[in-house]
Amino acid sequence: MKTYSKILANKGGFSLVELTIVVVILGVLAMIGVPRYQKVVERAKAAEAFSYLAQLEGAQERHNARTGQYAKRMNELDITVSNPTHFRIGKFTSYNWQTQWELKLTRQGASSGFGAYSVTWTQDGFQRYRSSIHTDLLPAL
Repeated sequence: MKTYSKILANKGGFSLVELTIVVVILGVLAMIGVPRYQKVVERAKAAEAFSYLAQLEGAQERHNARTGQYAKRMNELDITVSNPTHFRIGKFTSYNWQTQWELKLTRQGASSGFGAYSVTWTQDGFQRYRSSIHTDLLPAL
């Protein structure tokens, strides 16, 4: 009987304190890592809007060079580009189609704590003052 109890006493394992410390450390790492991961994911989604709008800007410039005015509708442009997955596309607006245009994309769905935001683009590119996108999500322009 003494031999059996000696074998059990020598058997190693984790104590409750050690397991608690490991769980706390993993929790702290998750608190640091998850928000950063969400920010990276949302930045990638925002980049989709910037890429889409940059392509439209080029198509608008080509249309203006050919016709003397900017296109009022997407189907007038010479490109076929996939609609952004995470944004609702507005309509082209302008006060003078010969000299200017504007288009706004609005984020739809959950945005990892950044809320609803918009990205506005004109013939001069990204318009920070007309957009509500968080500074952390802006690509290096």
